[in-house]
Amino acid sequence: MSVNPPPAGSGARIVPCPGCGAPTPYGPDNPWRPFCSERCRNGDLGAWSSESYRVAVKPTEADDDIPETQVPHRPSPRH
Repeated sequence: MSVNPPPAGSGARIVPCPGCGAPTPYGPDNPWRPFCSERCRNGDLGAWSSESYRVAVKPTEADDDIPETQVPHRPSPRH
């Protein structure tokens, strides 16, 4: 898939697509910005919704003391 550069004076800068890395215009003329296409945008959304993206967390000493089977479930407070 190729992306045409924006017309001169459009004000859009070229950035790499977070999905595939292709150069893509980041401006109002690109309805999928910062992605190059709807396919890359939907792929990213699918990764978020399936929880493929994770943030690594360093366990604390308090987490090590309690086995996971003994951690009580606390429902979220309702406001």
